Amino acid sequence: MIVRPHLEWFRMLLAWRGSVLPQLLPRLFIVLCLSFVAVAAHDHILRVTVNLSTVPFSLIGIALAVFLGFRNNASYDRYWEGRKLWGQLLNETRSLTREALTLTNGGDATGSIARARAFVTVLSALPHALRHQLRHTDPQADLERLLPPALLARVMASRFRPMTLLLCASEWVRNETREGRLDGFAVLAFERNLNGLSDVIGGCERIASTPLPFAYTVMIHRTVYFFCALLPFGLVDSIGALTPIFAVFVAYAFMAHEAIASQIEDPFGTEDNDLALSAMSIYIEAALHDLLGDPTTLPTHAPDDFVID
Repeated sequence: MIVRPHLEWFRMLLAWRGSVLPQLLPRLFIVLCLSFVAVAAHDHILRVTVNLSTVPFSLIGIALAVFLGFRNNASYDRYWEGRKLWGQLLNETRSLTREALTLTNGGDATGSIARARAFVTVLSALPHALRHQLRHTDPQADLERLLPPALLARVMASRFRPMTLLLCASEWVRNETREGRLDGFAVLAFERNLNGLSDVIGGCERIASTPLPFAYTVMIHRTVYFFCALLPFGLVDSIGALTPIFAVFVAYAFMAHEAIASQIEDPFGTEDNDLALSAMSIYIEAALHDLLGDPTTLPTHAPDDFVID
């Protein structure tokens, strides 16, 4: 995720990292070359002359703008829903930690914290397990740092590790209930938040496993590049030698919208504009241990060239 201070208007024009311009440069160069070909053909430098009317480009451009707007809205909705789910993950784990510290009966405060620590350990490992599942990476290092060996082996042996951790949290509530330290009302409070965590995991899995329909995506992709490739031949009759400038500018507008939508369609990835799941996982872990009264010794994720993972 790009994290940088507010830029003045001129510096914003020169911003490089986090924009999609670097990946578009080869494609824009092709449009520039086609523009020079169109100018050369129009000025009879080449033997073949190709002059197109601007009317079909106006009609196609309006329709294409509508489709791109819909595509961007659909992609951003997935991005924003993913961010809300991870915000809910923070809220639910904080509530569960607070309940584990305050709703248990019997024993002194030190004993309550000691019993709650095992529960909080499971909760603090859950964001890391979910992040690795969404990114299809190996969670061994993160989970090994947080979980005891027996629990680590159980979690690593499962396929859906976040749900296994959630099951372990439910088992802690069951054991506390059998020991008489949780009454029925407290169990209901725990269950409400645990079900909220289940909704978060299921929502993230739904976004990650359900991309936008491929036929719709490829139709827009083909139309954008076909439109941009023919655009110089439609502009050259009216603006002449300025065709390369305007053709590249229009191509950048359309191609950039399509590239941004493609990038944020999967908000859990590792591209510049995806969600900073690593930083959020560490933040949730630190927030839970702060409720336990532990000193915050976890490293902060400083932006690397304005990008935070």
